Amino acid sequence: MTTVDPAPTATPLIVSTALPVPPHPPGVLAACDGSDGSLWALDRAMTEAELHGLPLYVLGVVDPAQGGGHPVGLAEVLQDSVEHLSASMADGLRRAVHAVQQARQRPFTGPCSAHVACGQAIEVLLGAAAGHHTLVLGARGNGGFSRLLLGSVSSAAAHHAACPVLIVPAPPGR
Repeated sequence: MTTVDPAPTATPLIVSTALPVPPHPPGVLAACDGSDGSLWALDRAMTEAELHGLPLYVLGVVDPAQGGGHPVGLAEVLQDSVEHLSASMADGLRRAVHAVQQARQRPFTGPCSAHVACGQAIEVLLGAAAGHHTLVLGARGNGGFSRLLLGSVSSAAAHHAACPVLIVPAPPGR
C-alpha cells in the first residue's frame, strides 16, 4: 500500500490491491482507465461523493489476458508482468486523481482511496459495485469500439450492477 498526496489541499490518496467491498463503508465507486471519459466520470464521482457525504473509491482494472487466448508459454510471461501492470495502473490512478483535482474549482477533500484489481473489467466492476451507493463510469473508455454510443463496460454495468449506475457522457462539444 502506498500513500501519495494528489493535491496540496486533498487527503493523501491510498492505493490498494484490495477491492472496496464490504467491510469498507459504502461509497461512490468510480471506474477509471485513464481515458477522457473516465476523467469526466471521476470529476462527477467526486461531486456525488461530496453531495452524499460518502467516501470515494477509484478503481482501475488491469486485464493481462486482454485480447483472448495466448500461445503456450506466453501466459506465464504475462503473469510475470502483472505486478508491473498493476504498478503502472496505480500510478495512472494517482495521476488521474491529481489531474481532476487540479481542474476542479474546489478540490475534493473527502475520503478517497484508489484500488487496482486484475481481471476482466466488467466482472471486477460488477463485483466491486455490490453494496455501494453508486457506480460512476464514462460512456466510453479506452476500448476500440468508438462507434458505439455506450462502451461495452458501461452498457454491461447499466444492465447488471447491483447498485445504481451513473454513466457520464462527454461534455458538450467533445
